[in-house]
Order: sequence, then C-alpha cells, then structure tokens
Amino acid sequence: MCEVFARFQASEAEPKGELDHVNAYTLLVAVALSAQATDAGVNKATRHLFPIADTPQKMLDLGEEGLTEHIKTIGLFRQKAKNVIKTARILVEEYGGEVPSSRAALQSLPGVGRKTANVVLNMWFHYPAQAVDTHIFRIGNRSGICPGKDVDAVERAIEDNVPVQYQHHAHHWLILHGRYICVARKPKCGACLIRDLCQFEEKTL
Repeated sequence: MCEVFARFQASEAEPKGELDHVNAYTLLVAVALSAQATDAGVNKATRHLFPIADTPQKMLDLGEEGLTEHIKTIGLFRQKAKNVIKTARILVEEYGGEVPSSRAALQSLPGVGRKTANVVLNMWFHYPAQAVDTHIFRIGNRSGICPGKDVDAVERAIEDNVPVQYQHHAHHWLILHGRYICVARKPKCGACLIRDLCQFEEKTL
C-alpha cells in the first residue's frame, strides 16, 4: 500500500480537484452540482454563476429562477437549484453565511451527502476525509488497494490501510487515476504507474 501511494506522490505531489471554485461556499455548491454530472459540465455552468453569486446571501439574491438559468445544462438542475437555495438560506440564518467544518453539519444541508461533505472537508478544510465516488470504488476493488462491497466500506478501507502521510491526497490520486488511466471499460494498463502492484487479472498490457 505504501509503495502504491509513494508512486502516486512521486508522479504528482499536489493533486488538485478539477471543480472550479473561489471559496468554501462555491466549492460546496460545485460539488453538490456535480452529482450525476461531469466536472467540465459543472465548470461551464458556474463560470458565469460564481462571479455574481459567490456567497450564500448573493445566491439568495439571485433566486431560484436566476440560478436555474445558469445551471440548466446540468442534470437534475431543477432539484439542484432548489437545494442550493435552501442551503444558502440555512447558511445565512444558522451559520452566519459561513460553510461549517463538521461532517454532520454539512450533511444536514439539502442535497449534501457524505461524499460532498468529505470533498469540502478535504479540499477546503484540509481534513483527510475520503470522498469515494464511482472511480475510487472501481479502482479500490479492481486493484485490491481498498476493496469493499459499498462506498462506505471502501472509505473505511482507505482510512484503515493508507499510510497517514498519504491520507490527505489519497482520494484525489485515486479519482484522477480512475478518470484518466484505470477507466471503466478498457483500462490503460500499459500507462499505469502501479500495474505491477495491481491485482486486476484482466490487465490490458
């Protein structure tokens, strides 16, 4: 396990998430919007949104209809718009317009699940939270790095098995590896940094 992440670190010491944001609030919104959508699609939609609505109060001022116009190219945009506005109101009324730094508080917000909360905790508050998406779930089980029957089990496997010095960036390394190398249908095993450590029996070498 240590060797796997040592190689990831050597290849890219400071991996970054691909969702555009300018503060904790816009990160929270971007991650919530990214459910069942691509990061590129979210970034395209928020390119003109965040310059005018980068705080909960500004989002409330924009309103649900105004927000909907900006995000209508994203899947489930109507429900997402409702949730973003509800969340903005809660943040203004209960948190002084600030994004809370606890998982429980984040998950209490409309449309914010554990994965979204973990992304915000990791990327903004620098807590070693592991946001397990479909890429990480696939890689964890395919490679044997962090297997589990569901996303919660894979999350625990990362927390239990990945050496502490790699915990902060672990989910970013895995997400990016899954997005560009260990893809679902035909993994690019010939370009894989950890192919000799991977337990996948059907390597495409």
